[in-house]
Amino acid sequence: MDWIRRNPVLWLGVALVAIAVALSSFAIVPETKQAVVIRFGVPRRIMNAYNPKEDFGHTGAGLAAKWPFVEQLVWVDKRVLDFDMPRQSVLSTDQFRLEVDAFARYRIVNPVRMYVTAQSERRVGDALKPILGSALRNELGKRPFAALLTPERDVVMGNIRNALAKVAAQYGAEIVDVRIKRADLPDGTPLESAFTSMRTARQQQALTIQAEGKREAQVIQGNADANAAQIYSASFGKDPAFYDFYRAMQSYKVTFGTDDPSPRGAATILLSPDNDYLRQFMGKK
Repeated sequence: MDWIRRNPVLWLGVALVAIAVALSSFAIVPETKQAVVIRFGVPRRIMNAYNPKEDFGHTGAGLAAKWPFVEQLVWVDKRVLDFDMPRQSVLSTDQFRLEVDAFARYRIVNPVRMYVTAQSERRVGDALKPILGSALRNELGKRPFAALLTPERDVVMGNIRNALAKVAAQYGAEIVDVRIKRADLPDGTPLESAFTSMRTARQQQALTIQAEGKREAQVIQGNADANAAQIYSASFGKDPAFYDFYRAMQSYKVTFGTDDPSPRGAATILLSPDNDYLRQFMGKK
């Protein structure tokens, strides 16, 4: 004790070194982070590695031990990250120049590969931005502008996501989602020209549909008239006398106007009683 009292500074230094060693031997890993353990510049292991089957609160987070002063930790986020792609100008197959904004969401699933290839999460996003732009130009350049307004849009986004996922895997990342925020025509003359072209195309399409509808209506009417004639012929052929009576009644209705309420003025028809036209009034003999 006397020696300690005589050398307090030395013992204070020893205590500080012990505390530093203890602090350097342990690290607290949060739930939202995974740590790559680097020893002499080489990745050795992963603390609290991402596992899609683990539930929040039941991971490898918490107090973790490491070699003091020899191993360093590189923190990598386990959460979903995102990046915005700068606005791109894309020319569609119908010669419309589109201004496209898009973004992607991704997650680091292989932090060792991420550390080796990119060193940090920010560099992963920076490396994927031009890839997303290239995939967008490639896919949208193969389709007309109207394709973005139809279910074909899902196919386009799927192809873009697959192309981006192949490159993201090289950086230890997994693409979660890719979305187009907006795909608009430039303001001014190009926009007005596009609207005029789209309006003309829709009008031509409407005329084509109307013409096709009239043609089909004529075909249906012709088939219906033919079927009606066949039915009339079959039914009247079974009783010629009834057919003669039916046709006479129709003629009387038109000639005498018995079913027409509109006034047409007085008219007189003079026929002899034995006229063949009035034979149905004579009854059967």
